[in-house]
Amino acid sequence: MLFFPRALLKPWRLHALSNRRQLVNCLMAIALTSLVGTSQAQTAIRVGPSHAIKSIAVAAAMAKDGDTFEVDAGDYRGDIAVWTKDNITLRAIGGRVRLIASGMAAEGKGIWVLRGGRMTVEGFDFSGTRVADKNGAGIRLEKGILTVRDCTFTDNQNGILTGGNSQAELEIINSEFGYNGHGDGQSHNLYVGEIARLTVTGSYFHHAKVGHLLKSRAAVNLIQYNRLTDETGGRASYEMEFPTGGIAYVVGNIIQQSSQTENPHLVAYGAEGYKWPKNELYLINNTLVDNRPHGGVFLRIKPGSVLVKAVNNLLVGKGQLDAAGPGEYRNNFNADWDEFELAAREDYRLKRNSRLLGKIQDSGLANGQVLTPDSEYIHPRKVTRLSSPARHPGALQSLK
Repeated sequence: MLFFPRALLKPWRLHALSNRRQLVNCLMAIALTSLVGTSQAQTAIRVGPSHAIKSIAVAAAMAKDGDTFEVDAGDYRGDIAVWTKDNITLRAIGGRVRLIASGMAAEGKGIWVLRGGRMTVEGFDFSGTRVADKNGAGIRLEKGILTVRDCTFTDNQNGILTGGNSQAELEIINSEFGYNGHGDGQSHNLYVGEIARLTVTGSYFHHAKVGHLLKSRAAVNLIQYNRLTDETGGRASYEMEFPTGGIAYVVGNIIQQSSQTENPHLVAYGAEGYKWPKNELYLINNTLVDNRPHGGVFLRIKPGSVLVKAVNNLLVGKGQLDAAGPGEYRNNFNADWDEFELAAREDYRLKRNSRLLGKIQDSGLANGQVLTPDSEYIHPRKVTRLSSPARHPGALQSLK
């Protein structure tokens, strides 16, 4: 039996109802509304050719705060959308959901434009975005907090492009960015504006078209346990750039410059000047590889009020990190190719007879955060927790 408190029934002005049938109908309406609301809160909304909602565009248009959408695997061509609601979750069901631009772009910006609240996306592939201003993106994040997990961004003018909303945040987990860029050097695999925070873990960046593998103007950047390798045929410029400073924790990454790069620098910091109150770069336990025939530059830092700490890095190629300018440079090693299992195939695990084994030093803390790595990247696009404390310099702790 349904119980309806007087407070709930009061708006219906029971004293004005003319007969019992009206009362029953009123109570039934209240009951059905309550049940539908509960069902929608608990059940994901299905999207796909065999469901009532057949397109992602329709799902975005009808979305309400708190909705979860489960999208059937398959190709969705020209299915563009603008998302404006809060606490939205989208996940692929039964395989990959492939979003192919096919000449379409929401608001002339990208496959998806986001300016709502929190949003989580899992299992989607974004490809083929082209727009007139050469900044077409798989996702354009203008506002909100976005988490991207197990997604790929391929052959767009930008993989993800964010605006400069100072409250926005972007987290990328176990995802892949490749072959993005217009080819003018102004568009990139990942292009992040002046947002509050960027977090990237377990992800694979490669083969940007002249632009950078990763470019961020965020106030705080946590770039941990990733592979940024431009590899054979790659023509990316910087592998990683923080043009306006900010705090950047770059820990446990494999960072490789290809032989065909048009820019000699692997990591650049502050090239456009320092715009944040705190400007700190922590380069800890990375493996940096320079394949440029005439030699590249591992680290470029614009002089200014900046704190630099580089500890336990492995450098494959000529050059030193401390050539970048003042800072704390400690326990960084130049490593020969034969120190690794198979460097020609991007396997940068140290061999069991390497002279570098066990030579890690304590990296200390920064802003209360432990800098010594507790995980490592596993290809393709995964992270695994270390079973014991890190012991070796460089990104990878596991041995063959």
